[in-house]
Amino acid sequence: MRRLRLTTAGESHGPGLTAILTGVPAGLGIDLDFIHREMKRRMHGYGRGARMKIETDAVEIRGGVRGGESLGSPIAVWIVNRDFDNWRAVMDPLETEPARVEKRRVHAPRPGHADLAGGLKYLRSDLRDVLERASARESAARVACGSIAKLLLADVGIEIRSGVRSLGPIGIERPVPSWENLLEVDDSSPLRAIHRDLEDEMVALVDRAKKDGDTLGGGVTVIAHGVPAGLGSHVQWDEKLDGRLARGVMSVPAVKAVEIGAALRASAGPGSEAHDPIELLDGRFHRPTNHAGGLEGGITNGADVVVTAYKKPISTLRKGMPSVDIDTREAHRSQYERSDVTALPAAGVIAESMVALVLADALLEKVGGDSMAEVRANLENSLRLQRHWPRAE
Repeated sequence: MRRLRLTTAGESHGPGLTAILTGVPAGLGIDLDFIHREMKRRMHGYGRGARMKIETDAVEIRGGVRGGESLGSPIAVWIVNRDFDNWRAVMDPLETEPARVEKRRVHAPRPGHADLAGGLKYLRSDLRDVLERASARESAARVACGSIAKLLLADVGIEIRSGVRSLGPIGIERPVPSWENLLEVDDSSPLRAIHRDLEDEMVALVDRAKKDGDTLGGGVTVIAHGVPAGLGSHVQWDEKLDGRLARGVMSVPAVKAVEIGAALRASAGPGSEAHDPIELLDGRFHRPTNHAGGLEGGITNGADVVVTAYKKPISTLRKGMPSVDIDTREAHRSQYERSDVTALPAAGVIAESMVALVLADALLEKVGGDSMAEVRANLENSLRLQRHWPRAE
C-alpha cells in the first residue's frame, strides 16, 4: 500500500502552483529555510532563460503543518507565479481578453513537446491549453514537496545529492559517479558538474548552442546514501523499487531514459563483471562494488541507490523546427516559447525530489507509523532484526 502521494495543479503562466502531499507522518520538523534553498537550487544553472529572473519561488504552506511540525494530515503548498501579472489577460482562470488570447495562441506545435499529442487528445484548438500544464514550471511544486520528503529521509539518516554527469557529448564516457564524487559537486558552479575538469568545456558548448538558437541535453546522476536494505519488493511488478524509481525520474520533463547503477556498461560485458560480490565485513554483509546501484530484485540491498536520468535537448528551439499549422494544415515553422538552452542542473534537483518522494514512500510502506517517533522506532527494530538474521534471538 502506497503511503506518500503527491498531487499538483496549476499552469505555467497561471496564478500559481498548488501541491498536496498526503501521507507525511505527524511530528516531522518542516524547515522552510531548507525548502527555499532547494527551490533556489532548482532555479540555478548556466543556460537558463529569463523566467528565472522573474520568479522567486517562495513557498507558502497552507495546511498540514502547525508550529513547524507536520500534523499527519495532507500538507498543502502554494507557489505564486509572479509572471502571471504579465499574462493575466491571457491566463486568468475565469475571464480573459479574446484579442490578447488570440495573439498568444499556439497553432504550430513544437516537435518533441506535448503540443500536438495533447491537442489531439483533448481536442483543444489553442495548444497553449496543453503546453501551459506540460511546461517544466510544474516541477517547482515537485521540488517543494520533494524537499519535505528529503526532510523525512534525513530524519532517519538518508541523504540525497546529484550532479550533472554529461552535457551533450561531453562527459558521456565517464564512469558512474560515487557518493564521494557527489560530495565534491559545487552547487554554486555554472552547471553543477560532477567532473569539474569538464565544466569550462560544457559552458562553451552552451554558449555555442545559444548562439545557434539550439538546445542541449545530457545526463544527471542522483545518489541516495544511507538507504537501509529491504525497501521495495520482488513479489509484484509494480512493487519493484527500481521500476518505481525509474517511473518517478522518467516523469521529470524531457527525461527519456533512466539508468540504475552501471546498467549501460554492464549490458555490454559478461556477468562476471556486472554483478557485485558479497562479503562479510565486521559482521555485516558488504559489497566492494555497486554496479547494481543499490537494488537487486527490486529491493534495496543496503548500498547507495544510484539513478542516472538522461534528458533530451529541450523541445523549444529559438530557430524552430519544421511543423504544421493546425488551422491551415500547411507547413509552418514551430512557434517559439521563452525557454532555456539547457536545464540540466535543475533537472538534477527535480530528479532528487522524485527519488526522495519514491524512497520516502517505500520507507513508510516498509516500517509504517503515523508519527515520526513510530517511524524511527519501527525502522530501528527492522534494522535490529536484520543484524541478527538468520539467527534466532
